[in-house]
Amino acid sequence: MSTLTIGALYGVATFVLLFSGMPIAFAVGAVALVFMFAFMPAANIAVIAETIYSELDNFTLLTIPLFVLMGAAIGKSRAGEDLYSSLNRWLSRVPGGLGVANVLACSVFAAMCGSSPATCSAIGSSGIPQMRARGYSEELATGLIAAGGTLGILIPPSLTLILYGLASEQSIGKLFMAGIGPGLLLTAMFIVWTVFQYRRDRLRATVAAAAGGAAVAPIEHYTWSERLETLPRFVPFLVVIALIMMALYGGWATPSEVAGIGAFAALLMVVLIYRCYRWPDMRAILGGTVRESCMVMLIIAMSFLYTYVMSYLHITQSVAEWLIALPLSKWAFFFWVNVLLIVLGFFLPPVAIILMVTPILLPALKAHHFDLIWFGVIMTILMEMGLIHPPVGLNLFVINGIAPDIPLSKIVWGVLPFLVLMAVGIVLLCFAPDIAMFIPNHYQGK
Repeated sequence: MSTLTIGALYGVATFVLLFSGMPIAFAVGAVALVFMFAFMPAANIAVIAETIYSELDNFTLLTIPLFVLMGAAIGKSRAGEDLYSSLNRWLSRVPGGLGVANVLACSVFAAMCGSSPATCSAIGSSGIPQMRARGYSEELATGLIAAGGTLGILIPPSLTLILYGLASEQSIGKLFMAGIGPGLLLTAMFIVWTVFQYRRDRLRATVAAAAGGAAVAPIEHYTWSERLETLPRFVPFLVVIALIMMALYGGWATPSEVAGIGAFAALLMVVLIYRCYRWPDMRAILGGTVRESCMVMLIIAMSFLYTYVMSYLHITQSVAEWLIALPLSKWAFFFWVNVLLIVLGFFLPPVAIILMVTPILLPALKAHHFDLIWFGVIMTILMEMGLIHPPVGLNLFVINGIAPDIPLSKIVWGVLPFLVLMAVGIVLLCFAPDIAMFIPNHYQGK
């Protein structure tokens, strides 16, 4: 049987099992095992456990459970509500300040907890009703929460960038640094759009109220004492972020050690400030960490086996040679890779796409002289888009769950401008790669 036929069967079998609803790890692992029994010598089958263990015996992988622990600690407390409330008070005098507060709260909370759905739930449950009462359209209120939640997989520490670094054998520290500029860029673009759209929404709501529609709540103004009283719950976020940034970018610690610092600081914060020291609280935090870490690690283990089988059967090499031989210019190739990743994002979660597709694309990306650190940021933004575009945009259904009276169609219309902004962000990164690469290229740490 030719390599082309085997490769086609391998791909079809993978997609059939993934679309059947089978968990990703089991689907990928089952395909790999079946093709090992069918096309590989028995000696390779006998060392499956050793192959998987040798790949997982990597100190860098320690970052995953530690960052998951950090996120679980933050996510199980009232930290999201407090962060949102504090930012709202400080930004109340800014036009569209409530929306700006929601975007900033999403970006900070998502970066710390590492979970886009958790961010949408934590910030959106308070933010969406507040915005709707103050004249924000349902589309804008839901769209900015759904899109803001995605920023957590770009702004470090990012599980997506860790997985890309493992799959592409790139420095996770440099990937984290490369994510800062684009993360801040997208946050700024989201804020500008929110302020612009809020002015139109507020005017429309005011006119509707004058014509006998629902009244629009007045814009609240807070005194300095009311703002300052939120600092004890807001400053700890800044302290934790500062610790992580100084340790990583000051060259004091490796990404794995930084993950340990972040996890310890997050646990200390929720114990001292939110009194989450009782056994039910700790059981929820530690149990959630174990479940999510095991899920991710199992996916990683099976993806290693999956790519090992692809490489042994020369599927990876054949596809890479075909991609390189395509009569496409550098940027035409880049465009179609983006299209491919967006289409895959319609159906698959970011973890599956990164671990399955990255090994295939790497040789062609190198042949076209793309910086792999830079491309990791582009790929992460594309994964962000996958979280908010139909048919399986996870954040859309999370928002629909916390605001069930808003039709899903309105939520989809609400995220469309943010999808356009993300696409514009990718274009800007193509014309000005230093947005991502300035910090890693000028980093002087250890």
